[in-house]
Amino acid sequence: MWSAAILAGGQARRFGGCDKSALVVEGETIRARQLAVLAQIADEVLIVGPAADVRGPQPEDAGPAQRVRIRTIPDRIPGCGPLGGLHAALSEARGAAVVVVAGDMPFVSAPFLAHLLTLTGEADAIVPLTERGYHPLCAAYTAACLEPIVRRLAEKQLKMIGLLEEVRVRTVTEAEMRGFGDPDTLVANVNTPDEYRGLAAHQGHKR
Repeated sequence: MWSAAILAGGQARRFGGCDKSALVVEGETIRARQLAVLAQIADEVLIVGPAADVRGPQPEDAGPAQRVRIRTIPDRIPGCGPLGGLHAALSEARGAAVVVVAGDMPFVSAPFLAHLLTLTGEADAIVPLTERGYHPLCAAYTAACLEPIVRRLAEKQLKMIGLLEEVRVRTVTEAEMRGFGDPDTLVANVNTPDEYRGLAAHQGHKR
């Protein structure tokens, strides 16, 4: 059994505080696109974030996602950013491994995310690595990461990159990623209105 998690927290300060999961890309909200992709590979999908900010699935998100169990869960330890979200996802997941995506990534693909999950037998964390660096918010993790995450949360060491220094990591290089599409497109996210407008360059990406 595999699990998937959408990390939906964050105040989107660079985007005026809007709900980025509701942004429309190629006629669908980012949330609907993600749920459709994750429904192809996971037995359950967790939507994780601060209790006040997490938006559950909406009518416009309906589709293939209806075939999987979707749960909306709050961070167990509030105020700890993505690392806190990963902690909640791993704590709640029923699957042996969890693939995690940030809630503002519209072009993640089912084949690519499934590939990350199939590699979890090799390491504790499977993380894409491009010329822009590691992409820990589009990665797969196993329960072996929980202990170091709990320790880092207690110590307020919240950087995701720091976690990768404490677990066995299997990187997925750009060359490997090209078997599933353009690496920059696969891990594209939306931090600012300019980046949202720039998504046109990635249109037509297969999910």
